Amino acid sequence: MQASDLVARYGIDRAAADTLGSYGFDAERFDDLRGRLARPQRADSDGGEANWVLGTVEPPAADDLTRLPPPGTAERERLAEAGREAIAGSQVGVLLLAGGMATRFGGGVKAMAEVLAGLTFADAKLADLRRLVGEFDCAIPLWLMTSFRSDAALRDWAAASASSTVPIDVAPQCISMRLTLTGDLFRGSDGAVSLYAPGHGDAPWAMHKRGLLGEFARRGGRHLFVTNVDNAAATLDPAVIGAHLAGSRPLTCEVVAGHASGGSPWRVDGHMQIVEAFRLPPGVDPSSSGAANTNSLVADIEVFEAGWPLTWFEVRKQVGGVEVVQFERLIGELSAFVDTTMLVVERDGPDGRFQPVKDPAELEARRPEIARILSGRGIVTRR
Repeated sequence: MQASDLVARYGIDRAAADTLGSYGFDAERFDDLRGRLARPQRADSDGGEANWVLGTVEPPAADDLTRLPPPGTAERERLAEAGREAIAGSQVGVLLLAGGMATRFGGGVKAMAEVLAGLTFADAKLADLRRLVGEFDCAIPLWLMTSFRSDAALRDWAAASASSTVPIDVAPQCISMRLTLTGDLFRGSDGAVSLYAPGHGDAPWAMHKRGLLGEFARRGGRHLFVTNVDNAAATLDPAVIGAHLAGSRPLTCEVVAGHASGGSPWRVDGHMQIVEAFRLPPGVDPSSSGAANTNSLVADIEVFEAGWPLTWFEVRKQVGGVEVVQFERLIGELSAFVDTTMLVVERDGPDGRFQPVKDPAELEARRPEIARILSGRGIVTRR
């Protein structure tokens, strides 16, 4: 849809319309989603029940979770060797989820924030891949899913950082407008609409739209390692790739023992999948899963190419002290459509893989552990 059409349809300014048009805004889908909010039967509802997962929800059994063997064991080395072979054969690409709004980081581009002194989150991921291509004499493609907020900065970074052994490209996610609780366009005090990037579930759509998967497959690519750019500890570990191959399932999700406020592995009608806490129906204790999703996964490219109908979830946010609604998709929901290995990895320590950073205070607290992990893997010198 042309920008002029969006101006007329929604009464928005031309600058907002141009941005929407540049990042794949789908007016028909948007109108359908906002229609949910205007239904009379929702007058006394907070909308939460619309997100609840359907079916019988049970905690995972012991054999539903596969533990990554400890370093130094024969089984870990066997998995690592299989992973090294796949990486050396250019079968593995890396996708960084870098399209968030970074609202708790002051609205900047989090990928460009320093995770350690002189080292940005994006640079840390790149250093990991450069280490591996030097070791295996191969190429590892790197992609970043960007948003309208992060796209320009990350395109510049990619152009300056790419090489023949680590080619870098970007895949912008789509865009939408925030709504009031009754489905009207939310406008700030200046009268402008509020734009947002609708979640990391856009990743398959973004990769497909840019044609990156087909090109990767033609070059022999078979698997994607996907992780949040702000989780510096989630490096490309050959053992994790080997565990994915050994599991013989099209998707592997990394989880850690314990509980977190986000998603967890659950049995839903007997099928293991990642379910976010806000999707659990009343009576289900979120902590009873015993494990937490890290949002790092390994997927066969067919999982991304299949076009699975990921749900548009209704999410409440506070913007300028006002409660608003935005609709988002979640990449973990891919596990609802395909058989998935739930791989238990370490959270902390030398083998730790889960050091997420949502705000500057958390970054400051996690820096010592991140430095220990990255230096232990030879990605940075000891800091």
